[in-house]
Amino acid sequence: MDNLSDALKKLKITAADKTEGSLEGCLDCLLQALAQNNAETSEKIQGSGILQLFANLLTPQASCTAKVANIIAEVAKNEFMRIPCVDAGLISPLVQLLNSKDQEVLLQTGRALGNICYDSHSLQAQLINMGVIPTLVKLLGIHCHNAALTEMCLVAFGNLAELESSKEQFASTNIAEELVKLFKKQIEHDKREMIFEVLAPLAENDAIKLQLVEAGLVECLLEIVQQKVDSTKEDDLAELKTASDLMVLLLLGDESMQKLFEGGKGSVFQRVLSWIPSNSQQLQLAGALAIANFARNDGNCIHMVDNGIVEKLMDLLDRHVEDGNVTVQHAALSALRNLAIPVVNKAKMLSAGVTETVLKFLKSEMPPVQFKLLGTLRMLIDAQEAAEQLGKNAKLVERLVEWCEAKDHAGVMGESNRLLSALIRHSKSKDVIKTIVQSGGIKHLVTMATSEHVIMQNEALVALALIAALELGPAEKDLASAQLVQILHRLLADERSAPEIKYNSMVLICALMGSEALHKEVQDLAFLDVVSKLRSHENKSVAQQASLTEQRLTVQS
Repeated sequence: MDNLSDALKKLKITAADKTEGSLEGCLDCLLQALAQNNAETSEKIQGSGILQLFANLLTPQASCTAKVANIIAEVAKNEFMRIPCVDAGLISPLVQLLNSKDQEVLLQTGRALGNICYDSHSLQAQLINMGVIPTLVKLLGIHCHNAALTEMCLVAFGNLAELESSKEQFASTNIAEELVKLFKKQIEHDKREMIFEVLAPLAENDAIKLQLVEAGLVECLLEIVQQKVDSTKEDDLAELKTASDLMVLLLLGDESMQKLFEGGKGSVFQRVLSWIPSNSQQLQLAGALAIANFARNDGNCIHMVDNGIVEKLMDLLDRHVEDGNVTVQHAALSALRNLAIPVVNKAKMLSAGVTETVLKFLKSEMPPVQFKLLGTLRMLIDAQEAAEQLGKNAKLVERLVEWCEAKDHAGVMGESNRLLSALIRHSKSKDVIKTIVQSGGIKHLVTMATSEHVIMQNEALVALALIAALELGPAEKDLASAQLVQILHRLLADERSAPEIKYNSMVLICALMGSEALHKEVQDLAFLDVVSKLRSHENKSVAQQASLTEQRLTVQS
C-alpha cells in the first residue's frame, strides 16, 4: 500500500498541472488498489483530500476522464464516501459529461452518478432537476447496441422512476418507444426482467401508460404470455406473472383502457378474455382483473354483459369454490360488482344466476372476498323481487349480522350494514324485516344511523322507518334496547346533522308513535323543543316535516 501513498501524493502534484502521462499512472495505481481493498483505499483517498481535485479533472477533452469517473464510481460504492463526493462538487461536472460522445466516459460517468445517488431520494431529485432524464433517454436511443451502456441507463431509469417527480419528465421524452424497441430485441430472461423493472413504475403514470400502449408494448406482453403459458420453468412462470400484471396495470388508465377495448372488438380485449378459462391461475387472475378494469364505464359494462362475460366469470368462480385461490375469487367478484353497476345489467345478471354463484362464497373467512361479495350483492338488489328473495335467506342474513361486528375490517362491516339496509329498502317486505329481527340485525341498523358517512346514516334511517311502518311490534324491543329514540334526539339537536338526516329522523319519530313503550320514551325526552326549532329551518322539506311532527307530538302527548 506504500505505492498508494506515493500515488496519492504524486496525484496531488500532477492534478494541479494536469500532466497527463503522470496522471494516468497514478490513476491506474488507485484503480488497482481499489480492486484489492475498496473500503480501505477509499478511506485513504478521502483522507488525502484529492476528491476536491477530481472536479477539475472531469473534462470532456482529457484522456484520463473515464478513469477519474471510474475511481469515483468505485469509491462511491461505500456509503461513507457518498456525502464527501457530493461535498467535493462532483455531481455537476459528472452530469455535464453525460453529453460526451465517448462510450467509456459515458459508462463510468453513469456508474459514478448512480453510486453517489444510490438510495438517496434528495440526490436523485437533484439529478432530475438537472435534466438527466432526457439526456439518458437520448443515450439509450443512440447507444442501444452497447450492452453495458444500455444496462447503465436501465439501472438509472429504475432508480429515478421510483420518484413521482420523474414521471412528468419521462412522459415528455420518447422513453416508451425506446424501451419497447429494446424489449423486442431481448431474448435473455435477465435482460427482459431489467426492462420490466423500469416499465412497472413508469406505467403507474397515465400519460406513459398510453404512450406504452401506442408504442406496442401490449403486443409484446401478449406474445410472452402465449410463449410461457404452458411452461413449468420458474423463470418462465415469473415472466408470465410480470407480463400479465403489467398488462393489468396498463388498463388502469382510462385512455389506455378505452384504446385497448376498441368497442369490445379489440384483439387485445379478446385475447384477455381467453385468459379466464385458462388453466393458469396467474392468467385467470389477470383476466378477471382486466375485466374489472374494462368495466369502469357503463358502455363497456353493457357490451360485456350482452356478450357473455358474466357466464365466463361465474364458471371461473365455480372452479374456486372449494379451497379456491383467494386472489382469483376477489378479482372475479370485483369484475361482477363493476358489471352490475349499470341499471340495465342488473336484471340480466340476476337471471343469469349471479347471486347463486356469489352466495357460494358466504362461508369465506377472507375479508377481501367478503367485501367484494357484499358489494356485488348490494349492486344487484335494486329490484324488489331480488331483495325479497335474498332478504328471506336466513343464512345470508345471519352472516351479514355476524360481519356487522367485524370491527377489524371496517370495509366488511360497512358493506354488511349497507346490504342489510338495502334488503329492507328495496324489498319493503314484512318477511324480510322478520328475518332481520330474528337474526339480531336491528341493533346494527340503529348503530349505522350514527355513522360518520351521511349516505350510510340516511340508508339506515330509511330502513328503520320502513321497519317502524311495517313491522313495529316484533322490532320494538330491539329498537328500545339499541336506544334509537335517544340517538334520534341527538341527531335532531345536533346543528351539524345534514338536512336529509333531520328530515328522516322526524319521519322515523312519527312512525315510532305506534309503539306505547317507544312513544313514552319520545315524551320523556322533550322532543317538542327540538322539533319546534326546526320549523324555521332553511331547508323547506325539513321545516314542513318539523310542522307535521310537532302536530303529531302535540296531538299524542
